[in-house]
Amino acid sequence: MAEKNRIYLSPPHMGGKEIEYIKDAFGTNWIAPLGPHVEAFELECAQAAGVKAALALTSGTAAAHLSARLTGIGPGDLFFCSSLTFVASVAPIVQIGGIPAFIDSAPDTWNMSPSALERAFRDAEASGRMPKAVVIVNLYGEPCDMDAILPLCGKRGVPVIEDAAESVGSLYRGRPTGAFGKFGFYSFNGNKIITTSGGGMLLSDDEEAIAKARFWSTQARDKAPWYQHSELGYNFRMSNLLAGVGRAQLKLLEDRVARRRAIFERYRQELGGLSGVSFMPESHLARSNRWLTALVVDPAIAGTTNLKIMEALAAENIESRPVWKPMHLQPVFSGARYYGHDGDKSGALFDNGLCLPSGSSLSEEDQALVIRTVLSVFPAGL
Repeated sequence: MAEKNRIYLSPPHMGGKEIEYIKDAFGTNWIAPLGPHVEAFELECAQAAGVKAALALTSGTAAAHLSARLTGIGPGDLFFCSSLTFVASVAPIVQIGGIPAFIDSAPDTWNMSPSALERAFRDAEASGRMPKAVVIVNLYGEPCDMDAILPLCGKRGVPVIEDAAESVGSLYRGRPTGAFGKFGFYSFNGNKIITTSGGGMLLSDDEEAIAKARFWSTQARDKAPWYQHSELGYNFRMSNLLAGVGRAQLKLLEDRVARRRAIFERYRQELGGLSGVSFMPESHLARSNRWLTALVVDPAIAGTTNLKIMEALAAENIESRPVWKPMHLQPVFSGARYYGHDGDKSGALFDNGLCLPSGSSLSEEDQALVIRTVLSVFPAGL
């Protein structure tokens, strides 16, 4: 149960119509996995993303797992991945035997650095060991520099997996994220911009590949009158009940994007003038959904730190958190290769970065309290 009066980082935001789809699922007794809402949700997500096929799954992590398997990653195979991300971008691929090499962030997007990626490719070519895939991550809703990254991968024939878990509703050159790679995927976790409680969606123009993933995701059951299995699969399919929630949420996506962008802009207007404070940038080619408002505090200039701000917010029962700890700094991936961008940009963002409450249901009064609390930490005159 949500704690009363607590201001959360990114809580679920229901629109009211979800209950109608849930009642329909109960009324038709489509409670078990699969059903008409699953099929409809897949079609609606594919249309929204502008791809030919989509597969509704239990999580974005499951979609990442299937993406990696579809690209042929197996034990000992190399793959490149953004370092500044959540562990679920990497863990499912490592769990099937992939070996990660991490790519630093570029200052203008906080996402994968094209120059660092180019160096990683040159090393791979020199060693004769090319990656099986490149996993690009749209951090906090900001699309990657597709114009620079996709050609680097395309000219080498290396498929791209687009982790759009955080960027549902974001656009690059007017095109929805999730549709730029060989495979893309969304997350509908409870803290995302729209939610199914828990769930994800795998996206692709490769309809045969999605059909294969659908087979794997339902325990890889052969077409036979008995339960027969020639391959090992998974129990990864979304339930009809949750797909109904997703259908209602998807109809509200543009409203949720507009609201989160407005919240970001208010933070920037009220806090952007503070010395030593800078906000996550947005490319002129992109529209970020601003899933989370992220900023950086330079302690040498600001006279305070991100952690001191977090402590002050916590004292007011306000949830905040640092920017993701990069994968190359995680103990579980110690020893993995890392390609920096003129140093360690992602490490610096982690050291000084902060995410503020950004939920689309955040009231103006609660946002004002967050802003006052942040301002109280800064020395007078800064």
